[in-house]
Amino acid sequence: MNGIFTHIGDIAESIPVITSDTKCEAVYRLFRSNPNLEGVSIVGAEGMPSLLMRARFFQQIGTQYGYNLYMGRPVELVMNNSPLVVDYMEQITDVSFQAMNRSEEELYDLVLITSKGALSGAISIRRLLLAVADVRAEMASFMNPLTGLPGNRIIDDRLCQSYLLERFSVLYLDLDYFKSYNDSYGFKMGDALIQATADLLREYFTVPEAFLGHIGGDDFIVILNHHDYLKDCEEVVAGFEKLKREFYSSQDLENNHVVGAGRSGLHGQIPLVSLSIAVVTNRSKSFAHIDEVIHEATRIKKICKSTIGSIICDNEETVRNLNS
Repeated sequence: MNGIFTHIGDIAESIPVITSDTKCEAVYRLFRSNPNLEGVSIVGAEGMPSLLMRARFFQQIGTQYGYNLYMGRPVELVMNNSPLVVDYMEQITDVSFQAMNRSEEELYDLVLITSKGALSGAISIRRLLLAVADVRAEMASFMNPLTGLPGNRIIDDRLCQSYLLERFSVLYLDLDYFKSYNDSYGFKMGDALIQATADLLREYFTVPEAFLGHIGGDDFIVILNHHDYLKDCEEVVAGFEKLKREFYSSQDLENNHVVGAGRSGLHGQIPLVSLSIAVVTNRSKSFAHIDEVIHEATRIKKICKSTIGSIICDNEETVRNLNS
């Protein structure tokens, strides 16, 4: 997963550094002797780096009087005093956003990179965009293809981090009787129901203090750094009970069941899909290892499965049956 969080400094390239009093004639020779050199950095008295791009330099001296005007004078007359300068530890995607939001004139300028206040390199726009493409491709491999939510590899890492928090709540959410829904309405409708459920969860759990992941199939997970989960869970259940009505025929809604084969394989009446939320917190119990959290969640999920209808149950044995 290291590639997902690559720092811009990891892909920095070296760049020639000159002082602000360097004569333009010396810069001219430098560019002429290095045809692939896009730009140079200039360090002034205050230490903040400036930039001179090859194209802009030759544009300046290429005017009618430019050559004679600038050749014997210092480069500070033609340099860019406020280039985009970013810290080594900034994320590649964040830097890309900053770079592409520059003015048209500076859009393809090099981005200068500093570490602890000192220049450590530069990155061209071409290399930056290629790196962004690589990061996004790698990130996609960690996402669930159906919902675009983080998949199991990221979930495992976040779970291992969660039980070390001072406060945490781990929510396991799944759709009961989803298989029967798939059998009755087909996989296309089943996938649409899962996507709609994912969109609903995003409304409540895409905040800084929450992590939302898709374990697979009809199983989701939410990790919170607090214990105040109840209100959001109740609203999620209410929202699910509303949205699921769009996925059933009026006849099945009126009957409040579908006819099909249950888990036992026997043909009969199967309840409509419902949402179960099994919650594990460390509010009244500590956990020595993440496996203990998972074991506790498995126990609570069995309690949820024993009740028909949407339900919220936590490891303090609080059960809220929200059957509509």
